[in-house]
Amino acid sequence: MRILILIGAVILGAAAMSLPANAQNFPWCAHVGHGARNCGFETHAQCMAAARGLGGVCARNTLYRAGRHRQ
Repeated sequence: MRILILIGAVILGAAAMSLPANAQNFPWCAHVGHGARNCGFETHAQCMAAARGLGGVCARNTLYRAGRHRQ
């Protein structure tokens, strides 16, 4: 029984690793200390709410392409 659980876990792990990674494509990026950046914000207000608490700033995502972000 343990072997079946182990085999199932290995199969699920392999399946999860084979899914393609998608880059975030949202119009606003929060820039916080030491070059860290999070481009996962749809609005400036949303970005500022996250960045403000970390002492960061928000800027437009120069790589943003409308209509291509995940829902």
